[in-house]
Amino acid sequence: MSRRSACGALLYSLAAAGCSTRTVATTRTPGLDSLDALARAKGLRFGSVLGRGTPQRPGSFDDESCRMLTARECSVLVLENECKWPQLRPHPGEPYRFAPADEMFAWGLAQGMSLRGHTLLWMPQRWLPSWIAQIDFGTQPATRAQGLLAEHIHTTCAHFGDAIESWDVVNEAVDHLTGQMRENTLSRHLGDPVALVAEAFHLARAHAPHAQLVYNDFMSWDEGGEPHRRGVLTLLAELRRRGAPVHALGVQAHIGVWSLPASGDDAAARRAQIWRRFLDEVTSLGLDLLVTELDVEDRALPADLAARDAGVAAVARDWLDVTLANPRLHRLLCWGLTDRHSWLHTDNPRPDGLPKRPLPYDELGRPKPLRQAIAQALRAAPAR
Repeated sequence: MSRRSACGALLYSLAAAGCSTRTVATTRTPGLDSLDALARAKGLRFGSVLGRGTPQRPGSFDDESCRMLTARECSVLVLENECKWPQLRPHPGEPYRFAPADEMFAWGLAQGMSLRGHTLLWMPQRWLPSWIAQIDFGTQPATRAQGLLAEHIHTTCAHFGDAIESWDVVNEAVDHLTGQMRENTLSRHLGDPVALVAEAFHLARAHAPHAQLVYNDFMSWDEGGEPHRRGVLTLLAELRRRGAPVHALGVQAHIGVWSLPASGDDAAARRAQIWRRFLDEVTSLGLDLLVTELDVEDRALPADLAARDAGVAAVARDWLDVTLANPRLHRLLCWGLTDRHSWLHTDNPRPDGLPKRPLPYDELGRPKPLRQAIAQALRAAPAR
């Protein structure tokens, strides 16, 4: 048995031995189809993220009610931080810390879920392990940089084996303001940031030959997001030209209302046209699409809960109707299901100090208009 097969078998055996909540977790509310059931009816799959959290923000995986909800609504699982390079290897020379990810993936497999890996390389310097910036790259810096990346991708992919169906190989390589490629220690030593991205995809293909390989980023559908969208398209086209094995674009879908938007039918129609054209340009390159991290920023919406929830739902429905219409999109994942565990609480708080409400369920696990909007968008979507 190969190392890849052995590690995959280990995850499956952990799943069989370690999780006894399946009967409770998959209990359905009478008359309420799961979002995954609605997605499957159209040839898609629905999923979400779970994570251990931080001292400042408790993790969703440690919340039994959140795990139960995830098992009830989803058939695809991704981990929030536990597969990222800094978490797997915070210190050089020490063994990789796979135990948290193994436990969470084992739980997902016990629920019958497919697994997504996030992410092998997060491009901004701040999201590389801090120790990489302190390395002496010597007289052959390009060889040393390639070796570090190769060791990480080989070790990580070999450990999880065939259990992971889809990897976010590279995350956020394009600057969202300028559309230019981001640099980091590794890309500077290789001499070309596109070369670093391409190398990551080649390594992922070598060590996870079964998996879908995804470039993941957070393009906006507003007119101001044009430099970012154009930069992503330029990168994807160049990767294809260089023969890098990229299979799909992961659209993070951190959508929402950060400031008062342009209003009226004309503005909405322009946004829809812009976004539809962008998605068509991506698929014209021969790539598939995934929605990988859906949530809705509400910082500029009213404090009143009913009005705010209605606004969040409306934004999501408009965006989803355009996005789900693309026949090459086969996965829809939220970045969490309940407001209680959203990362947005600690990122760019609302001016009024109120908790944000960006996800389909509220802090008590009650469905909100956003859940209804997702369900309606799935019902209205064309079959794949």
